[in-house]
Amino acid sequence: MKTKFLLMILVILALGAGTLVMLKPGGGATEINHQHAAPAVAAPDTAPVAAVPTAPRIPAYQSASAVGNLPPTLPVSGFVGKTREAYEVAKKIPQTLAQLPCYCECDLGFGHKSLHTCFENDHAAGCAVCVDEALLAYKLQKEQKLTPEQVREKIIEKYSSEHAGHGH
Repeated sequence: MKTKFLLMILVILALGAGTLVMLKPGGGATEINHQHAAPAVAAPDTAPVAAVPTAPRIPAYQSASAVGNLPPTLPVSGFVGKTREAYEVAKKIPQTLAQLPCYCECDLGFGHKSLHTCFENDHAAGCAVCVDEALLAYKLQKEQKLTPEQVREKIIEKYSSEHAGHGH
């Protein structure tokens, strides 16, 4: 008996809601307000203005003068494979990594100051961007004999084009 009573109340409420929707101006139809502006016409003596492309965002990195006393990175013994190689790189070229932006954009999410910061804890262990970027930096510095500034230019060039339009 109680179940039937509750069922009847639910049916009455549903019918009442349906009635309210139908009595709404426009008979329940959803109105879409389209506003059409007059087509833009350039004045005869002016040229149309082209859209200005925005420069890709470059994540945080430290200047050469700010990398004197860097915190230590984690020991490599806790890692294997490519991740271990990246943590070894962080031990070998910490000042270079500190001068590089990290393109996983951990500066926004975790407040990291540079790629070096990713290796001060286990963040890089779970991030392919951090690992790959560190390994590339080492290769550029050791094999191509690039300075940290030149490595940064190459990293920005590579990762800015790869992450263009991703909007993190």
